[in-house]
Amino acid sequence: MAAARRLKRVAVSQPGFLTLNPKVGPTDLVSSRRKRVNKNKKKNWNKYSDVQDVEEFLEDVRHQERTTGGLLSEKSDDSLFFLDVGQPKKVEEKEAAEPVKGKKRKGKSSRPLRIDLILQHDSRVAPPKDVLAYQKPNAKKLRRAAERAEKLAAKGVVPRSKKRLLNRPVVDRTSKKTETEANNNPERDFYDIWGQETKDLGEPWYLQQTRKKLVKRPEKLNEKPSVLPAVEVIAPGGSYNPDFFSHQELLREAHEVEVKKKKVEDKIERQLAYNKEDTATEETILREQVEGLVEESEEEEEKEDAPKEDGEEVAVGAIAVADKKTERQRKREKAEKMKEQQRLAERRQTEQQQQLFQLRSIKTSIKQQEEKTQVRQKRRKAKEEAQKAQPRRLGKLKFQPQDMEVQLSDELAGSLRQLKPEGSVLMDRFKSLQKRNLIEPRERAKFKRRLKVKYVEKRAFKEIS
Repeated sequence: MAAARRLKRVAVSQPGFLTLNPKVGPTDLVSSRRKRVNKNKKKNWNKYSDVQDVEEFLEDVRHQERTTGGLLSEKSDDSLFFLDVGQPKKVEEKEAAEPVKGKKRKGKSSRPLRIDLILQHDSRVAPPKDVLAYQKPNAKKLRRAAERAEKLAAKGVVPRSKKRLLNRPVVDRTSKKTETEANNNPERDFYDIWGQETKDLGEPWYLQQTRKKLVKRPEKLNEKPSVLPAVEVIAPGGSYNPDFFSHQELLREAHEVEVKKKKVEDKIERQLAYNKEDTATEETILREQVEGLVEESEEEEEKEDAPKEDGEEVAVGAIAVADKKTERQRKREKAEKMKEQQRLAERRQTEQQQQLFQLRSIKTSIKQQEEKTQVRQKRRKAKEEAQKAQPRRLGKLKFQPQDMEVQLSDELAGSLRQLKPEGSVLMDRFKSLQKRNLIEPRERAKFKRRLKVKYVEKRAFKEIS
């Protein structure tokens, strides 16, 4: 710090140094003799360090750099002074040949506005060098990769990326691109702009890479969840003036539905039924409570004695140890085991040889098995087709069909004026959506009142009553 300050003082004291501040001379920048203070302590560094002269010198240098682009002492005389000899003749001739005011001369450059001149950068100092602009991310890694590639290229090894580029099919650049057909060409293909299909206007690979090609719709989404029609037509018996037989057929179907419901209710009642005469009394309750008390105490005593005897037998049985087999017994068992394996192998071989004479019966059995398989497949397929017309189980609730809209014989009307509407269109559409597996069966949310309702009689009502 002291050495740098000493050098700056020497530079200021030189006779060639110029300052732009007229009040401050070169000799004034050199400070007088300072008080000698111990600088070994850190607290005295800023307290007794007079850097005013250095700051003034640096500020003057910065001022010269901003205004002139460098120190005046280093500038040449040609850059600082010029010789004024008046305006040249060409300039005077041009001024005399100027056209009338109001008409702009062709090719004359427009002067910048005053506001633009104010906002311009007036400093002559060059902008600092952007170090980050010259830095490259992973430069060391890339340099090593380049060196490694050079070594491999010297050995004749081709990288995988370059090998893939070499193996790419060659594109014929000489072939002409397909030109767009003119709109007034009568032989062009018909294209419906309002249709669902989109017209491919490029190569498939290009459309796929640019994400302009639509994703192929799965075939499963094109299948309907049910084969039932959206609107089911009621039977002929449901007309306002139906035929007698068709109306009776509709009544019979409604009767069968009601009979099934009745059977289900009767079955539940039978399962929950009990004999009302066979009810418990105080005497039967007391008898059940007292029954078996004496016998149970005797049985418990017998059970307490029995485990002791069993335990003794178990203990005696545990002491007994199996006799050790002799070498002769082991050899005999091994020979019998080998004989049994050989006998089974011979039997298996005999059965395989006998199957050669049973080829006809085996073919017959295979043919019968294939026929049974085909029958089962047909039955399974028919069952699947039948299930398509039935509602599936989509939720925790089971589909409950809507009640049939039937009018009795005495309720039939002779005309549309006297016809009484049956059912609800909204409920019919709602059940149709459930039946076609578009929505799951639902129940209406039960309203549960949390607060108790309080009834208060108004004063006006009391006066009337």
